[in-house]
Amino acid sequence: MSISGKIIVGLPIVFVGAMWMVTPAQDFSETPNSGHQAISENRQVPVADEVPQTQVDIAVERARREVLMLDDIYKTSIVLITQHYVNTDDDLPAGEAFKILFQKMSDKGWHQVRLIDASGEPLNDDNNPKVGFEETAVQQLVAGKTIYDEVIQVDGRRFLQSATALRVVMEKCIICHSNYEGLAAGQAIGALSYKVPIFDSPEPQSLQTPTPQTQSKQ
Repeated sequence: MSISGKIIVGLPIVFVGAMWMVTPAQDFSETPNSGHQAISENRQVPVADEVPQTQVDIAVERARREVLMLDDIYKTSIVLITQHYVNTDDDLPAGEAFKILFQKMSDKGWHQVRLIDASGEPLNDDNNPKVGFEETAVQQLVAGKTIYDEVIQVDGRRFLQSATALRVVMEKCIICHSNYEGLAAGQAIGALSYKVPIFDSPEPQSLQTPTPQTQSKQ
């Protein structure tokens, strides 16, 4: 489908309140080893004698790859639905369905993911970045990064917190977001914020069905 004579070439998108925007595909084409923030010094992480350094690196990189995969799946699915089924502000945004999907993923213990606003004008106050990681991530993404992450430890388990940039490049954005009209293409207006478990053990039991995660206060 073409929109106002323009062809959408980037699949990743963003949902803000009731609408998603496409993010340029090149934002997510980097390798898992590039464009990442190092482990925050003010976060609690295992010391070297608890987990071998080589194993720490492998486990973190594995979690980073998982985030990139999830990002592509979610955003590609949303943009395809938006292209074909969202034409007026009376249509149900694909993002509404995916908010339910995000909650199901969390309830089943796979991972947590939610939208955070970076424009300063969220349609839903729940989309404001939380104090700590998300506020820092928004600052980094608005400054030009495409992805930002930190490793944290909660109740003895390590998690990767990651945020991926969401930018305006799709004209359908203004169906619900008239305030985005006239913004420069590629400008970051939000992010998807992830919390993914890190499995330090290479043993098969690390791949067993996860237990539900408790929503953490960030």
